Amino acid sequence: MDVFRAIYSSQPFGFDSGILRGILTEARRANVRDGISGALICRADIYLQWLEGPEIEVRNALARIERDDRHTDVKVHVAEHVAERAFGDWAMLHDPAATWIWTQDEIAGGALKHTTPEELTGFFLRLRHSGDASDQ
Repeated sequence: MDVFRAIYSSQPFGFDSGILRGILTEARRANVRDGISGALICRADIYLQWLEGPEIEVRNALARIERDDRHTDVKVHVAEHVAERAFGDWAMLHDPAATWIWTQDEIAGGALKHTTPEELTGFFLRLRHSGDASDQ
């Protein structure tokens, strides 16, 4: 089965726990409807998301995210076809802290600009191995 995978980053606008709950609820509902699975790493200073599924649905989800005023500076870092899903068990696995990636100072200093697509993929694969099915 051919799967399309995209990894994007954005800067949160007006981040708080209520906004995050809304994003997760909407994402999980839309992803189930559209056959998308994935993972979200989020903090007050960054959203980093992995989406996978049918290409048209993943591209439509990215377009919705780019129009969403809760996200600024949306950048797609990975967009490719892969043989299988990495997060097939999760409508949207959520890592609420992801402090093992970068500090807020590193993000502010542009760490994301120097991160390769392979490193971004590695962050999510590490998350997948530590994922708890209750986070679905």
